[in-house]
Amino acid sequence: MNVGDITAGQMGFYACHVCNLLAKSEPGEHDAVCRRCGSPLHLRKPDSVARTWAFLIAAYILFVPANVMPIMHTSSLFGAQADTIMSGVIYLWMSGSWHLALVVFIASILVPSAKLLALTFLVVSVQRRSTWEPMQRTKLYRVVEFVGRWSMLDIFVVAILVALVHLQSLATIEAGFGAVAFGGVVVLTMLAAMEFDPRLIWDPKRVQHG
Repeated sequence: MNVGDITAGQMGFYACHVCNLLAKSEPGEHDAVCRRCGSPLHLRKPDSVARTWAFLIAAYILFVPANVMPIMHTSSLFGAQADTIMSGVIYLWMSGSWHLALVVFIASILVPSAKLLALTFLVVSVQRRSTWEPMQRTKLYRVVEFVGRWSMLDIFVVAILVALVHLQSLATIEAGFGAVAFGGVVVLTMLAAMEFDPRLIWDPKRVQHG
């Protein structure tokens, strides 16, 4: 075995899942706890795959109403209108604001969809103990973890519109169930990314070299 194939776990090091402190377990030590925050230490997050699947399945369930049901209801002197995410993108595109339509489409449709698919791919690859390109899969996880926070753009837009319209009292805008479902999708995918342990990607490679 090469030096580069030796993992921190094989050397007796634990990374705290709460404060990220790196600690070394003593020989014969069981039920080790973090010296800084007191949390139990584990070589891998307990039930990481099962927890990730639970959040992913819930996110997939909410993904349908998030895109089909209206995210906001608008009422004014000219009538009432209900808009979904996609109808908002189409309206922006047809009105000439193609750059805004592109931003909303990427942040509210493309990114959440890609994140769900990427996390599903990572969990399945871990369950199948795949040794294919662990570095690339780890980078994919880092990207998914980073871009997830930008998926709340539509919710922020709805919140700003509601506040502005209420100030002028010319119309009323209310958030629809689609906005609630979309917010749920974003939160659930963020939780799924948090529960997924990327170190599981490297375990089959370690066993192969062992």
